[in-house]
Amino acid sequence: MGCNPLFITSLNSGSNGNCYYVGNADEAILVDAGISCKETEIRMTRLGLSMGKVKAIFISHEHGDHIRGLKVMAKKYLIPVYITPDTMNNCRLTLPEELVRPFTSHETVQIGSLQITCFPKIHDAAEPHSFLVSCGEIKVGVFTDLGIVCDQLSLHFQQCNAAFLEANYDEELLRTGKYPYYLKTRISGGMGHLSNKQALDLLINFRPANLSHLLLAHLSKDNNDPEVVEYMFNQHAQETMIIIASRHAETPVFTVDGVSRSSAPASLPGHSNLQPEYS
Repeated sequence: MGCNPLFITSLNSGSNGNCYYVGNADEAILVDAGISCKETEIRMTRLGLSMGKVKAIFISHEHGDHIRGLKVMAKKYLIPVYITPDTMNNCRLTLPEELVRPFTSHETVQIGSLQITCFPKIHDAAEPHSFLVSCGEIKVGVFTDLGIVCDQLSLHFQQCNAAFLEANYDEELLRTGKYPYYLKTRISGGMGHLSNKQALDLLINFRPANLSHLLLAHLSKDNNDPEVVEYMFNQHAQETMIIIASRHAETPVFTVDGVSRSSAPASLPGHSNLQPEYS
């Protein structure tokens, strides 16, 4: 089976909203819809991406920063929503029945020539899942909102040519920061989020053979520092391009071809080559 390039971008990543795009030349999916439909449209337009190619939205879990724009987007574009029954029940959203597509753990869903494998993760939500998106031999993982590095995560990460991977907090910044004790415990207690160190250990111990791009995602505004994260991971990057996914802007579109590290973002019509901003 030949290599079919995938195009990826983070449209937003953080507690203020999460939305990730993975697609080929013909069709695409969104994982989560945590920013408004209007803002999603604006950012995709700046990148030269078309909502017309988005054939499905996969929802990882029911927290507001992952579903905020879902209802409007799904109804406006009649996009099927792949979501587990428990997650749907906890979303408290009313979606047209014909757009709801329930999935189960370890199911593989076919969207055109894309295959999306859904597998469970550890997080404080009803029925949380991560996703591995494949097209031919090319595989992209979407791994955020992770309490721990479980066996399922390490198994699927090893298959990736590119991945969105959570690096939510710096352990020392969280420990000495202003958050109340209960919230610090929720974040770091095994059901919340991955620290920079946990994410880096995953890279070091389970590095895929042909990992061309690693987009570090869901960075905390108060308990992390993008420059620190970038420095940490670049020490171990080897041939992998390290990208920090912003909580304020889209990343460029990157081409994942399974061969080598890309030296530049994908060249797509209307692509702005916009660089992420941090604040």
